[in-house]
Amino acid sequence: MTTVLYSEAMYEDDTVERAVFGPGVDLLVRAPKTLAELDLAECATVDGLMLFRLFCSATDMDRFPNLKVIVRMGVGYDRIDRAAAAARGIMVCNVPDYGTMEVADHAIALALTLRRGVLLHHETQRHTPPAAWTAIWTPLIRRLSVQTFGIIGLGRIGTAVALRAKAFGFRVVFFDPYLPNGTELAVGIERERTLEGLLRRADVLSIHAPLTPGTRGLIGAAELALLPEGAVLVNTARGPIVDINAVEAALRGGRLAGAGLDVIPVEPPVDPVPNLLRAYRDREAWLEGRLVVTPHSAYHTPEAWDDIRRKSAETMAAALLSNAPQNVIAPGDF
Repeated sequence: MTTVLYSEAMYEDDTVERAVFGPGVDLLVRAPKTLAELDLAECATVDGLMLFRLFCSATDMDRFPNLKVIVRMGVGYDRIDRAAAAARGIMVCNVPDYGTMEVADHAIALALTLRRGVLLHHETQRHTPPAAWTAIWTPLIRRLSVQTFGIIGLGRIGTAVALRAKAFGFRVVFFDPYLPNGTELAVGIERERTLEGLLRRADVLSIHAPLTPGTRGLIGAAELALLPEGAVLVNTARGPIVDINAVEAALRGGRLAGAGLDVIPVEPPVDPVPNLLRAYRDREAWLEGRLVVTPHSAYHTPEAWDDIRRKSAETMAAALLSNAPQNVIAPGDF
C-alpha cells in the first residue's frame, strides 16, 4: 500500500483525493504545527508528503525514511530544503498552474488602488469630519498611460500581470535574465537586460520572482533609490525578496508614493513587527492611503482553493504511481 500524508487538514473530507488516487493509496490527514510533532512510526510508512504552509528541513526529512515525493501545494517551494531532498533521493514537485489569474488580478488591483487614489480618498472620507469633497493632489495619482509598469520575473503570473497592465494602458517592461531572446516579442512588451535598467524606468514595480538565494534581499535601499520619484511598489511574490525597512524609508522620503504588500518577511507577523507594519496598524498620518497590506491572500478564490486540492493530488499521483512525473523541481532551479 502506498501512503500519502496530508500534513495540514485543509478540507472537510478526502473525496477528491480518493477519486484521484484510487483504491491503492492510503491517505493520512494530520494537522501538526510542525512536522516534528508527527508520530515517528507513522512517518515511517509515508511515501508521499503534501505541504501547504509547513516547512520541511533536512531534519524533518530524516523522520520519513521511505519518503519518495514531496508536493508543495502551491507555486513557491522555498519552504522545502531542496538540496537535502536531492541528497536523499526525494523528488520535489509544486503546483505551478493554480492561482495564476488570482495573483495577477491582485497585483493589478493593488497597483490601481494606489495609482487611482482609491485607498487615499476612501480613508480621508472616513475622517471626522470627512475631508473636503474634492480630489486630492498627490504623487500617487497619475494617468496610467504615461507610466511604465515594471515587472521582475516573467513567468506564468508575471506574464498574466503584463497582459493586464498592457490592457490598462501602461507601458510594460520586464526584467528576467532566465528567459530566452524573443520572449518580449511573443507578449508584445519591452525587455530590460539589467535590473538597474528596469528600476530606473518603473513608475510601478511589481515583483513576480521566486524566493531563492539569488532573489533574497533583491530589492533594498539602493534598488529603491533607482526608481523614479513617486513610484509604487507591489509585491505578491515572497516577502524576503524586499527589504521592508528600506520600503519604510523610501515611503517616508517620498521615493515611493505608495506600496501594496501581499507578503512580508515573516508570516504571520510576530513581535516586534517591522516599523512599517506598526505605522500601518497605528494609522499614522504620514502613511494614510499609501500602503495596502493583505495577508498573503492574493492566490485565494474558492475556485483556486479547489484547484490546489485537485492539482496537488494529480501531481502526487503522477510522481508516485506513474513513470511520468510532472512539475518536478530540480535542486538548483530558480
